[in-house]
Amino acid sequence: MKDRQRLGDIPEEEFRKRLHELADWIADYREHIAERRIAPNDKPGAILAQLDRTPPETAASLDEIFADVERVIVPGIAHWAHPQFMSYFGCTTTSPGILAEMITGALNVNAMTWRTSPAATELETLVLDWLRQWLGLPDEFGGVVYDTASISTMHALAAAREQAAPNTRKLGLSRRSLPTFRIYTSDQAHSSVEKGAIALGIGEENVQRVPTDAEFRMDVAALREMIALDLRNNFRPLAVVATVGTTSTASVDPIPEIAQVCREHKMWLHIDGAYGAGLALLPECKWVGAGWSEADSLVINPHKMLFVPLDFSALYLRDVGRLRRLFALTPEHVHLRDPIGAEINYMDYGVQLGRRFRALKAWVVWRAFGRDGLAARIRDHLRLAKLFADWIQEDKRFELSAPVMMGVVCFRCKVGGGHDEKIDIINSQIVERINASGRAYLTQTKLRGRTVMRIGLGNVLTTEAHLRNVWEMIQETASNL
Repeated sequence: MKDRQRLGDIPEEEFRKRLHELADWIADYREHIAERRIAPNDKPGAILAQLDRTPPETAASLDEIFADVERVIVPGIAHWAHPQFMSYFGCTTTSPGILAEMITGALNVNAMTWRTSPAATELETLVLDWLRQWLGLPDEFGGVVYDTASISTMHALAAAREQAAPNTRKLGLSRRSLPTFRIYTSDQAHSSVEKGAIALGIGEENVQRVPTDAEFRMDVAALREMIALDLRNNFRPLAVVATVGTTSTASVDPIPEIAQVCREHKMWLHIDGAYGAGLALLPECKWVGAGWSEADSLVINPHKMLFVPLDFSALYLRDVGRLRRLFALTPEHVHLRDPIGAEINYMDYGVQLGRRFRALKAWVVWRAFGRDGLAARIRDHLRLAKLFADWIQEDKRFELSAPVMMGVVCFRCKVGGGHDEKIDIINSQIVERINASGRAYLTQTKLRGRTVMRIGLGNVLTTEAHLRNVWEMIQETASNL
C-alpha cells in the first residue's frame, strides 16, 4: 500500500494549494521586482556550489524544493523583467503571457500534427495570419513558428540552398559538381547567419560581411562589388540576409535596393526582422516595411517587440510549401491512413518533430492588448529612447554613437581619456560598475572599432522614472572615474 501511494501525481489537494501559492508568488514577484538586485556578482560555479550534486534517490517535499528556488535560483539569475534591465533587446513578458504559459504547461500538448492537437495547429495558423496582416506582407506569404530567429534563418537558408541546388535534400552536398555558395549580410548583422551556414554545410567563410554606411546600413554599392568579384572567382551568390533592426544599433538595411540586386542575380532575399519588424504595427512607421513584399522570406521574433514570452519566432516564406517539400518525412508511428484534405502538420515544415503549443501565448497576449495596445506600448518605448538621446546630447561629456531608430540607444562617454583607447576603457568601466551595482544593467558594443555603451528599451514595466534613474547612475559613474 505504501508503494502504491508513491505512484501517480501529487495529491490534487496539494496541487491546488501550490497553485494558489505560486499565483501569489508570481504576482508578488512582478509587483516588487524593481526592489530586487538585477543580477548576481557571482563567479561561474557559484550557483552550482549551492546545489546538491548527487542525483535525488528519494522524494523531497515541494516546500524544500521551492525554498531552494527562492534561496538559490531566483537570486542567481539576471532579472530580464526588471524595469532597469536595459541590456540586449527588450525580451519582456506581460501578465497575459504569464497566464497563457501556465495554461500551456498544464495542457502539455505536442503540436506536431493537426491530429495530435487540432486547436494548437489551427491557432498557430491564425496567429501567423494575424501577424502577417499587421506586418503588411502579401497574402501569398505563409508562416511557421519556431523558437528563435537563429533557427528561423537557418530554415530560410535551407530553402534558398534547395532552390539553388535542387535535390540537396536527397543527395546532400558531397560528390556533386556544385559551386561554392556565398551568402551576403552586413557587418552589423547577427551571427545567426554564420551559424546557419555552418549547419547547412555552406561554411562560415562563405558568409561575406558587407560594409555599412555612416548610419550602419548595408552599403549596396559594396554589395554589388563583392558579388561581381565572387562571380569572377567562380563562386555562386546564393542569398542576401538583410536586417531590419540590427543587433548593435537597430539600423535598417535599404531593402528595396537590396531586392533589386537579388532580382538581377536570382538570389534569395531573407529579411532578419527579429527585432525591428514589429515596428510595422505603427501606422507612422510603415516605412520600415519598404521592400518586404519582394523578399523570399522574413523572420520576426514577437518575444522581442510584441510582448509574447520567450520563445516565439515566426518565419514567413513567399511559398511556405518550400519548407514542407524540403523537410517532410512522415514517420510511420505518426502516419494515419485517413488524412483530412486541409490538414496542416507543422512538423513537416522544419527539423523539429515535437513542438510546443507556442501559439496560445501569442493569441492570449494579442487579444488582451489588441493592435492599438501593442502599438501604444511600442510607441512609448520609442518615446523613451528619444528622450534618453536628448539627455545624452544635453550633457557635453557624452555623444550619440548611432542614429536612434527604434528602442536602442548607442552612446559614448568622450572625456577623461585623451585618446580613443583610453576612452574605450572608460566606457567599459562605466558599464561594468553599473552592472556590478545590481541597480541597472547595460551592455556595450563595438562600432567602427570603438567601445560604446548601449541600452535597449522594450519592457512594459519601464517608466520614464526608471530611465531617469539609469541615466543619473551613468552620469554619476562617469564623474567618479
